[in-house]
Amino acid sequence: MASTNPTMGIFFLSQTVLGLLGNSALLCCFIIADLTGIKEKTTDPIVKHLTWANIMVLLVKGIPQTMAAFGQTYFLSDISCKLIFYFHRVARGVSLGSTCLLSVIQAITISPSNSIWAQLKASASRIIGPSLGLCWALYLLVNSFLIMTVTDMREKGNLTEFRQFVYCLAVRASKQSYTVYLFLLSSSDVVCLGLMLWASGSMVFILSQHKQRVQHIHRFLSHKLLPETKATQSVLTLVSTFVVLYGASVILILYFPSQDKTDTWLVNASVAMSACFPALCPFVLIRHYTRGFQLCST
Repeated sequence: MASTNPTMGIFFLSQTVLGLLGNSALLCCFIIADLTGIKEKTTDPIVKHLTWANIMVLLVKGIPQTMAAFGQTYFLSDISCKLIFYFHRVARGVSLGSTCLLSVIQAITISPSNSIWAQLKASASRIIGPSLGLCWALYLLVNSFLIMTVTDMREKGNLTEFRQFVYCLAVRASKQSYTVYLFLLSSSDVVCLGLMLWASGSMVFILSQHKQRVQHIHRFLSHKLLPETKATQSVLTLVSTFVVLYGASVILILYFPSQDKTDTWLVNASVAMSACFPALCPFVLIRHYTRGFQLCST
């Protein structure tokens, strides 16, 4: 597990640097927009939390994984291993929850005035804060078991009791314990994914209806609705990207218990898939969810 893999090291380094630059630029544009007094959109708090979660994912796993790929294996202490695995899982969960909330709020925002969801438009901004707080609390609690099961690789006598993850070790859990954790984690994930799929389907339906209506309206009027349509399309792109990458990551996670020995390629593939969305996310959002972007570009 201590072998050097420069190719993977360069890949992880490039992915981490690109993602951090994109998310940092997104945060900077939000800061500029706040300082200049530009009115905040309803979805902006969600995007801010999503951006911070993406930065956490890239930092806590991208940097150690890069160092391990270049041959540094025994560089983390017990506490460092616990914090890295814990906050990576928390940030990944918050990223899922924030993307879900963003898609639901966007679906409510563009719903027609005669829709059953129209009455939720006024209260949408009030439920965002509590929903984000609940999301953080939920994943902080669900992933707390990692603090007790993850440790460093130094001076461990019987490695058969542990599963190796390149630069840290995890205590081999029984099938019963793993099943309980998988149920707790998957139940919240299934709810979020279900809501995302529902919201995406609703937005596609609303956009198709809107397209049919504007075909009979003057082109100038259709342009007035274009920014909202573009924002919705960016959310759909974001959700689609997340579902594909998250699905691939889940498959790898479910594959772990069936292996007596965790191969390096399996760990690298899992980390790479987990970091793809945080690295790509800001480049999807930066044009549609920051009014300060124009100030940054000028």
